[in-house]
Amino acid sequence: MPVPPAVPTPDVPSAAGPLVPLDLDPDLFDALARARGGVGGVEVLRRGQLSKRTLLAVAVRRALPDDAGFQGAYRRLARMQREEPGRWRETMLHPYLDEGLARALAECARGHRPDLAWFGELVDGGPAALSGPRLLTAECDGAVLRLRLADRGPFRAVHGHPPAGAQSAGEAEGWQRSLDGAWRVLVRRHPWHARAVAACLSALVPLHPAPGGTSVSSAARRAHGAVALSPPGDPVLFALTLVHEFLHVQLAALLDLVPLYGPPSAARYRAPWRPDPRPLDALLTGTYAHLGVCDFWHTEHTTAPPDPRADREYTTWHGHTRAAVGTLLGSGELLPAGRRFTEEMGRALDRADA
Repeated sequence: MPVPPAVPTPDVPSAAGPLVPLDLDPDLFDALARARGGVGGVEVLRRGQLSKRTLLAVAVRRALPDDAGFQGAYRRLARMQREEPGRWRETMLHPYLDEGLARALAECARGHRPDLAWFGELVDGGPAALSGPRLLTAECDGAVLRLRLADRGPFRAVHGHPPAGAQSAGEAEGWQRSLDGAWRVLVRRHPWHARAVAACLSALVPLHPAPGGTSVSSAARRAHGAVALSPPGDPVLFALTLVHEFLHVQLAALLDLVPLYGPPSAARYRAPWRPDPRPLDALLTGTYAHLGVCDFWHTEHTTAPPDPRADREYTTWHGHTRAAVGTLLGSGELLPAGRRFTEEMGRALDRADA
């Protein structure tokens, strides 16, 4: 499944010299549709993110005059790519680089000169300088998950919920304990998801709970690698949230490479898990994330110690997701790749039912 090539540009800092087309293997595409792309799928999608962010940086550089203050940081980034490729990769994959550069480019298009001081901070100081120094590290049976506790820095409001402020030492310890418990659940009962989550996610953004104390979580279209959530209720629900939001992140990265539906339309569709009708893109992303929810609760039901939630939650979400797959297939808005993707989601639900 070929992906449109990026145009090689001599002054583009890239992962390995000139940018080259990405060719998404059809079998991997189908595995991604089943939420089974694994670490290999994460790496292919990450290469797409590196190309996308590289092109955004070039576009911003070209849109700004030489005295705008961006050029020096851009040249340091290019030098980093040649001399410290690992550090360059970490910088380019900072979750909010995409959002920040896209906003800067939009401001340039309106004739404004954006404030890009944050970009220099990221280039010179790395993710810690922009998002905070604390790292959460969970280990279980030799498997490790590392997430930056992103409790400061720009663009965190993109998640659609109020981000919490800088976390105290006690709050950070609470996040660490919660992550330890969730990671044990994933590693010991959902190892396939655990490996993919660890390969993809890099930042955890603390959110305030919704009014009334209800837990909230979010992934953002232009925040690859970040999951935002309020303090979780228990290890199982935290583990479920990581899987759910990881799949949102994964689908967003896939959509950067392969269009699955046509231009936005005025049509709205019923999502069984929401009271309000949704546009097709929102229904697709929700359906894909809930495929992971079905898989999670199915595994909890078959392998975990008895949990009265598991069978009930699996039955509910399997029915909701099956109905949404049917709605998507009947919408008429899916492109051929999107139809294949959605049909593969349906086959994954069939296998779980077998």
